[in-house]
Amino acid sequence: MAGYFINSNPAEFLGILPEILMLIWAVVILGVDLISQRGIKRRTLGLLAAGGLVVILVVAVLTRPADPANILGVMRNDLYTFAFRVVFMTGAALTCLVSIDFRQLRLGGEYYAIIIFAALSMTLMAAASDIIMLYVATETVSYALYLLAGFMRGNKLSAEAGVKYFVFGAVTSSVMLFGLSLFFGLSGGKTGYNDIAQIVRDPALRVPVTFSVLMVLVGFAFKTTAVPFHFWAPDVYTGAPTPVSGFISTASKAAGFAILIRFLSYVLPAGTSDAALVWAQVLLPIAMLTMTVGSLLALVQKNVKRMLAYSSVAQAGYIFIGVTALAQNQSNRVEALAAVIFYIATYMLTNIAAFAVTGIVSQRIGGDDVENFNGLGRRAPYLALGMTAALLSLLGAPPLVGFAAKVLIFGAAISAGQATGLPQLTWLVVIGIVNVLISVVYYLNVVRAMYVEKTDHDSEGLYVPAPTGFVVLVTAAGIVALIVISPPFWSLAIEAARTFFPA
Repeated sequence: MAGYFINSNPAEFLGILPEILMLIWAVVILGVDLISQRGIKRRTLGLLAAGGLVVILVVAVLTRPADPANILGVMRNDLYTFAFRVVFMTGAALTCLVSIDFRQLRLGGEYYAIIIFAALSMTLMAAASDIIMLYVATETVSYALYLLAGFMRGNKLSAEAGVKYFVFGAVTSSVMLFGLSLFFGLSGGKTGYNDIAQIVRDPALRVPVTFSVLMVLVGFAFKTTAVPFHFWAPDVYTGAPTPVSGFISTASKAAGFAILIRFLSYVLPAGTSDAALVWAQVLLPIAMLTMTVGSLLALVQKNVKRMLAYSSVAQAGYIFIGVTALAQNQSNRVEALAAVIFYIATYMLTNIAAFAVTGIVSQRIGGDDVENFNGLGRRAPYLALGMTAALLSLLGAPPLVGFAAKVLIFGAAISAGQATGLPQLTWLVVIGIVNVLISVVYYLNVVRAMYVEKTDHDSEGLYVPAPTGFVVLVTAAGIVALIVISPPFWSLAIEAARTFFPA
């Protein structure tokens, strides 16, 4: 490996420089904690972890790829990878800050190191152009998240979350591995996406390739919380530490979509074979069921974390609308992919803000049921305002950034439907709009509790730790401001989509 870097193009080294720095920083955090013999303040470790990620994010921006490049023959460094790298590192940094004052966690350097290592592995997932790299990166992320979900060792719900997450993850991972092994065998021992694509387009392989696609989709569906592989999400989100729930619901979901889009778009591009039509058609019912089941189950939840869990399932369904449009049509695939990237980035801001506020309420008031939010608008006006901005953005209400994200992803699906003559895509958007209307009830139910319901403690202030308050401020400001300053970010998403597709 050392010889490779000595003889390789420096651009390839720069392509994975952020990942190298994240690995080094995770080790540094562990070293600082070890050398200090736990004497260093836990807050200092969290600030070090978040600060290091911010610095590495700046490095990633400075080394942003000008042209797509292959690295080590197993990764592709392009603006698509860069966009997701920014999402993962931003989500990890915000999670570190929110975790600092989360009292239920017995935080040490290992906690922050695992978060950094998870973000590192997620970037490798997004960059993977080889099925071995895809599987290794996916499993590495999974193990890190299993540990984080069960990190509150003295809490039965957290232990249950970790075990359930592991069991469901192991089963779906095994099915996905079986599908990948079939691709390996059908392609004659090839592991690169492009090499596999040249062989599996053979019409004679339609049946085994179709079966392989369905097996691989099981793993992708689990990572993205798509129905019917969403059952783990409510229990895991509820039992896991609240900052971890926010991280899993955003960064992990983004990583799942990143590998799904890269793998299927490269191995089975739309319109290239009969097998390519399979995943395009399968995504239609997946999108419809995911957003509908998520919305209906969120409607009856009394616990905010469970509501956000089912809401996360519904949000995955909206993202699948854009992925379905991407799979169905070649003519507007750039706009569809850009809409998916933009939606995922904005969703990260909104959901981390919602879980950050929920974490404060659960600690300071004693629970995370809807009734625990009663009177929050009077006890902590700025905190309630941040939560309101997050919920309304998840709803897609103007003039917040969630509105722009939904318009873009619905518009991409309608355009694809018109271009292909498929009315199913238009009906998919109609179902999406109906589910948005349903979500008004469960999102505004929390807003009502914060501003309408009264308690005996309304005159008492609520202490908000500075790091968490900063995260809520930054994310809420982004939710409000991005609707105005979104053109540069949308242009970046368009550029990332253009460089994504192989020539």
